[in-house]
Amino acid sequence: MLPWFLVFSALGLGAWGDFPQISWNETKARNLSEELLDLFARISRLTQKGRNDSSIIVPRKEWEARPLTCTAQLTLPVVYVITEQLTGLECQEEDTCRQRLRDLQSHSVHTKGWCDVAFNFLVGEDGRVYEGVGWNVQGLHTQGYNNVSLGIAFFGNTIGSDPSPAALSAAEGLISYAIQKGCLSPRYIRPLLLKACPNIITRSSWEARETHCPKMNLPAKYVVIIHTAGTSCNISMDCQVRVRDIQSYHMDTQNFCDIGYHFLVGLDGGVYEGVGWHVQGSHTYGYNDIALGIAFIGNFVEKPPNAAALEAAQNLIQCAVNEGYLMPNYLLVGHSDLSSTLSPGQALYNIIRTWPHFKH
Repeated sequence: MLPWFLVFSALGLGAWGDFPQISWNETKARNLSEELLDLFARISRLTQKGRNDSSIIVPRKEWEARPLTCTAQLTLPVVYVITEQLTGLECQEEDTCRQRLRDLQSHSVHTKGWCDVAFNFLVGEDGRVYEGVGWNVQGLHTQGYNNVSLGIAFFGNTIGSDPSPAALSAAEGLISYAIQKGCLSPRYIRPLLLKACPNIITRSSWEARETHCPKMNLPAKYVVIIHTAGTSCNISMDCQVRVRDIQSYHMDTQNFCDIGYHFLVGLDGGVYEGVGWHVQGSHTYGYNDIALGIAFIGNFVEKPPNAAALEAAQNLIQCAVNEGYLMPNYLLVGHSDLSSTLSPGQALYNIIRTWPHFKH
């Protein structure tokens, strides 16, 4: 499924007034997958249920969250609901889901440098709603919309699968309660579409070692396409093991401060967070502070990555531009264009030569 945000607009805003502008892209709308439309339909039925489901929310104290330090306040009621589906946080039981949230919070604070988790609420595969930053505090989920929206994240489901019926039902109850509580305008209709970043498997999900490396100089000017060499992976758990092994090799043998790449892409179509957007990589001497290093997991000298991996990488690059991490006029290069190496492999290099912004 393509990783889209669902954005709902308030009815009767005229010429949109002071609200953020979101353009309606009819081509994108026609291409929206049937699965996503079905997900939207199931969530949007909530307005007719009239349920009061405050009891379904698991407070921060119960999932043992660290103290909330975010201070930016929401002005209620908001007019948007933005949902995201997180991957790499699989859980079926409440105890496991709570641990996943604690890991996510730790990653958000210590690695991302945020004040807390990015979302107002999170809905687990166990059918429970967990309080994120709550009703009154701005989330960090969508740049430009955090002050006018509730951010709700689904987590716990396996990569490629929709949230469970229990999770969808819990989300319906939550949004219904938000309307009754006066936190969300009841006058929202039709979906407008924002292209979101691909689902990124976080460092906490693949059990990265905590490190402290220099910060990036953003927005980056280059994208460097790399291959890791070694074996590839087409199952998420195998890819997570490979990423851990690469981090250990880079830190313990190469004496890097962390894994050398900003992101890694597996043949499972997953994007794995390396050092992430804000930290310098160690992939290309002379370019580490101005280039995003994206590494395909495996050796692609003779055979290129599959379509799922190639699409994931392209979506990640577009995401970087959309989110301001990469200059719109960036240059895309192969690792071998800047260094004496076989990376990214001739078969992969032949493909990226056809991508936008390629510069030999």
